[in-house]
Amino acid sequence: MEGKNFLRCLFFICSVVLLLLFTAFNLTSPPSDKSELLECATNSAWCTAKNRILRHPNPAPLRHDHTADVPHHPLDPLTIQEMNKVQKVIKSFFGKSVYSVHSLVLEDPEKQVVLKWQKGDPLPPRKASVIARASAKNYLLTVDVESGEVVEHDTSHISGFPLVTLEDMQNVIFAPLSNAHFNRTILERGVDLNDVACLPFSPGWFGKAEDGRRLVKLECFTMKDTANFYMRPIEGIIVITDLDTSEVIEIIDKGKHIPIPKAAGTDYRLSAENGGVIKLPNPISMEQPNGPNFVVEDEHLVKWANWEFHLKPDPRAGVMISRARVRDPETGDLRNVMYQGFSSELFVPYMDPEEAWYFKTYMDAGEYGFGLQALSLDPLNDCPRNAKFMDAIFAASDGTPYVRSNMVCIFERYAGDAAWRHTESPITGKLILEARPKVSLVVRMVASLANYDYIVDWEFHADGLIHVKVSLTGIVIVKGTSYVNMNQVKENEDIYGTLLADNIIGVVHDHYINFYLDMDIDGLDNSFVNVHLQREYTHGTSPRKSYMKVNKTVAKTEKEAQIKLKLYDPSEFHVINPNKKTKVGNPVGYKVVPAGTAASLLDPEDPPQKRSAFTNNQIWVTRYNKSEKWSGGLFAYQSHGEDTIQVWSDRDRPIENKDIVLWYTLGFHHVPCQEDFPIMPTVSSGFDLKPVNFFERNPVLRIAPYVENELPVCKAAASA
Repeated sequence: MEGKNFLRCLFFICSVVLLLLFTAFNLTSPPSDKSELLECATNSAWCTAKNRILRHPNPAPLRHDHTADVPHHPLDPLTIQEMNKVQKVIKSFFGKSVYSVHSLVLEDPEKQVVLKWQKGDPLPPRKASVIARASAKNYLLTVDVESGEVVEHDTSHISGFPLVTLEDMQNVIFAPLSNAHFNRTILERGVDLNDVACLPFSPGWFGKAEDGRRLVKLECFTMKDTANFYMRPIEGIIVITDLDTSEVIEIIDKGKHIPIPKAAGTDYRLSAENGGVIKLPNPISMEQPNGPNFVVEDEHLVKWANWEFHLKPDPRAGVMISRARVRDPETGDLRNVMYQGFSSELFVPYMDPEEAWYFKTYMDAGEYGFGLQALSLDPLNDCPRNAKFMDAIFAASDGTPYVRSNMVCIFERYAGDAAWRHTESPITGKLILEARPKVSLVVRMVASLANYDYIVDWEFHADGLIHVKVSLTGIVIVKGTSYVNMNQVKENEDIYGTLLADNIIGVVHDHYINFYLDMDIDGLDNSFVNVHLQREYTHGTSPRKSYMKVNKTVAKTEKEAQIKLKLYDPSEFHVINPNKKTKVGNPVGYKVVPAGTAASLLDPEDPPQKRSAFTNNQIWVTRYNKSEKWSGGLFAYQSHGEDTIQVWSDRDRPIENKDIVLWYTLGFHHVPCQEDFPIMPTVSSGFDLKPVNFFERNPVLRIAPYVENELPVCKAAASA
């Protein structure tokens, strides 16, 4: 009986994998008929298209053959040919030992080398950074792509493990169903084993008893009668498993009295809705009859308006923006703004201390890989018409390269906003009306980390501003309960969340996303300035009693740049180049404009907080160090918290007029509500990197206004 159920489960999982592959293939197939693409002309011409209905998106662009790719830029990701060379070196290095590759990416050349490189120069030596495991040991290797030379780096002083691979997760989900005790427990709950889906969750770290083994805790759900199995948890069952051996170590079962929530009303697919579907009668689209205004040169160099930057997918960070430069409208020079920016870590702690929940304190980038969990984007729904897509080349656990199609999209956005405007009243004797459209360029990726989807946008504006936005959607992970109404909850009883539906509690939790921002404002040597705004009194020298005064303090060391935001003790935070000034004498700079300012309420000594210490402050500034990229540590999985930004910053290195890195932590408190059931509407927040005395004057004065006869006039074919 158990063997038969195991085979059924195996067949189901294989079917799901095949279905996903088939879907991915179809999403990247070329259009069968070019006439389906929108034809649009300016002035009085008509727009016609068969696919005007939003539920029928245009097919994605032709799949690019990456086998012949070659690098053009020092920061270009490893190509398939390069990764194949490195894989052979890895096999040779480990010999007959069984190994797994957890990361295989370009090792960035030294910063000075990249800055000196010009197009047409030979590329610096290409090297691969490899994180692998063999014989229960973590390996950090640097491999010279051409020579095959390997340098091994000592990692014995760092706790934890590298991120789990997709193969790790696929292997371990079989473990519970091969355990007789688990199967009996499931059957006792009245659940058919064929309907069971178990997901691997990282266990965090809560003491030395968990050291020495790479563990995972599996939680299980029933898939019966719904696509949204997250709403049907088999509450209280936790299967602790060894990731390296797939051995079930312990089964915790403390929820037999908790019913499994019903499937009714949980399915989020449009096909599951019985009438009442809301549909706008006239679909909306931003039309660009002559195509977009940006170009992508050599696969990774993006040029738009006055911006130029290097863009590449990354298995851990998702996307990396490098060498971001903006052209000065006065001089025509490309000026350095940011050397590199990316999502460094995510922290999602759930606030339920009970046995089946206390460990749910995920570090999604370091434990699962933000980029590894980013699937193909959906044209027209994830990205608008005229978006361009970028594929990723990642490594499987044996080092074999594979293509993740359409992982990133690039598009222009215009929503009718103004870049600037002014109307001068006729009272002065002359009417002046000047307005300019705000058009921006967006780089987008979406990471689907089990139940949650994270949409990350890097948005570039012609006025020099960079807006970084994170949007949360997907499904709230829920807890089963015996309650169906709040009147059943005892007075002063903490259910650690909100009752969303019959037998379903949405547990309170937080989301923190930390960004690495290596700002190089017009050069490497920068300073961090706290522009403190405080109340000052006139002491009788004016009819006014008080006013706001600006005091500027340059941070000398890293500890002085550990910033907790305070609403009633405000500051601006500037990164300046003290060695370059404007014509009137102000140092050129950029400022971080905070938003999404939720702060962690966990105790600093709580193990999850020590591991994710980047949430201790909203802003950090550290001395540039090539090895300090991941604010939660290089090996985040089951880490102890000794390799975090808190540890680096507490070294208190000098940062005045030095090469420095700004870190910003975007935070969300999430108290679930019934509108989050069965799938939550998107919630967004972001922060700005804004020029401050960087330009001599408004850099978008020369933007031309829109004129009616220059724009396309589009009408649906039926009304033609």
